[in-house]
Amino acid sequence: QVQLVESGGGLVQPGGSLRLSCEASGFTFDFFAAGWVRQAPGKDREGVVCISSSGVPTYYTNSVKGRFTTSRDNYENTVTLEMSNLKPEDSGIYYCATEPTDSCSGVNDYWGQGTQVTVSS
Repeated sequence: QVQLVESGGGLVQPGGSLRLSCEASGFTFDFFAAGWVRQAPGKDREGVVCISSSGVPTYYTNSVKGRFTTSRDNYENTVTLEMSNLKPEDSGIYYCATEPTDSCSGVNDYWGQGTQVTVSS
């Protein structure tokens, strides 16, 4: 079955960096877009960034542009989120999620279990 397993979350001070990874299995990873969705306490989930099957990123959240970078490795079936200059408002649970086509549309079909990111001094 489809599995998405995130890793790399944690506690970091404002201005710090974190690297999240997601390992996919159970489907043909390189056929589909994938990305990251986050949920802050008391707020709805918001799409952060997506990367197409061919590696083209689409940023859904303007506030992360210039600070977050996503990439994927279709041989290792992984997608990565590099986050720098982190701010307290970046805190939340970060979910790896796939999209049902090879390009990014903002529609997610499969989700990982999430990894907590806390930005605090």
